[in-house]
Amino acid sequence: MRIAVVGAGSTYTPELVSGLHALDVGDLVLHDIDAERLDVVGGLARRMLDRQAFGGRLLLTGDLDRALDGADFVLIQIRVGGQAARLSDETAPLACGCIGQETTGAGGFAKALRTVPVVLDIARRARERAAPGAWIVDFTNPVGIVTRALLDDGHRAIGLCNVAIGFERAMARMLGVAPDGLIVDQVGLNHLTWVRAVWLGDRDVLPDLLAEHGDELAGMAGDLPRALLDDLGAVPSYYLRYFYAHDAVLAEQLAGATPRAETVAEIERELLELYADPALTTKPALLERRGGAFYSEAATRLVASLRAGDDAVHVVDTRNSDTIPGLAADDVVELPARVGSGGVVPLPQRPLAPELLGLVAHVAAYERLAVRAAVSGRRSDARRALLAHPLVGQWGKVEALLAEGVLA
Repeated sequence: MRIAVVGAGSTYTPELVSGLHALDVGDLVLHDIDAERLDVVGGLARRMLDRQAFGGRLLLTGDLDRALDGADFVLIQIRVGGQAARLSDETAPLACGCIGQETTGAGGFAKALRTVPVVLDIARRARERAAPGAWIVDFTNPVGIVTRALLDDGHRAIGLCNVAIGFERAMARMLGVAPDGLIVDQVGLNHLTWVRAVWLGDRDVLPDLLAEHGDELAGMAGDLPRALLDDLGAVPSYYLRYFYAHDAVLAEQLAGATPRAETVAEIERELLELYADPALTTKPALLERRGGAFYSEAATRLVASLRAGDDAVHVVDTRNSDTIPGLAADDVVELPARVGSGGVVPLPQRPLAPELLGLVAHVAAYERLAVRAAVSGRRSDARRALLAHPLVGQWGKVEALLAEGVLA
């Protein structure tokens, strides 16, 4: 099969390449608009593939049409505006009294406005150039919003995040079992999920995990209080800290905490220096600090299931249909689903508890409006979206964000 990776100049790419030995790939095409980064990252990718005795072809190109031609899978992992834009997303909202974050709140909305039109342009080119029935796998944040935009535009698309596989690996270690023996029942919206069950065979072992490893799980959830996990009977994703500890996070950011974007920019600089070393043939340990842990496993397992039709269970972003009561059928949710060559079938879910459903419904409404705003470009649509987001939600803040050019 032919796989095209759009945004392959990303320092994530060696993480992806490290897992390709599990797939029967004929052509791997790496595309990026930054020729210098593509040359450095692509050089390491070539050495890694040689070390794996890769039997296919590796192509590097800055020509999008060439990258997409005949592709069976198009993996999109772009960052429009680079780390400079991320730094703005994490800092500019603070002047308006809003948390700065690149995937949620005002910063996440700014990222969505920049990103959705670009991804849709790529997908529309793929519709013309890729193989019939090609899948678009989106790893580009904000994943839920981008995936919704792709599906609304009629593309065969699925969203992927690495939060669930991170929990899977950690919980398997805690239990002393193989990761592939677990199903992590992580449910909600992208970056707004809770692990409500962990299935080991036909037994839910989450109560045991909370009892024996609750403090560690609370740490993985962004250092939220252990008592919160016990009350919920669930493990929130790290991103719930922006809601459950809003005032503390905002105070920390206003006090001058180092933005994650600055840390990542320095890690990326060091990684690219390492990647340029012609003696390097494996992904360096420093890559673990970049984020995206287990991305290679998550992505290659998903592509394998889509290709082979094995109906394996993956946590993905897809249409809700009637899976979660209280949400619209066309909302894009993140949950375990059986994935095969014919598509994605979410596993049945019991209703969300009121304390979860209320927040999920609130943010789902925002995501619907965010896609509308990103596609239309209308200021009035932007206002509606921000008013619907629980981390913004006030007219004065919305007007300030727009007046200050935070969403530019």
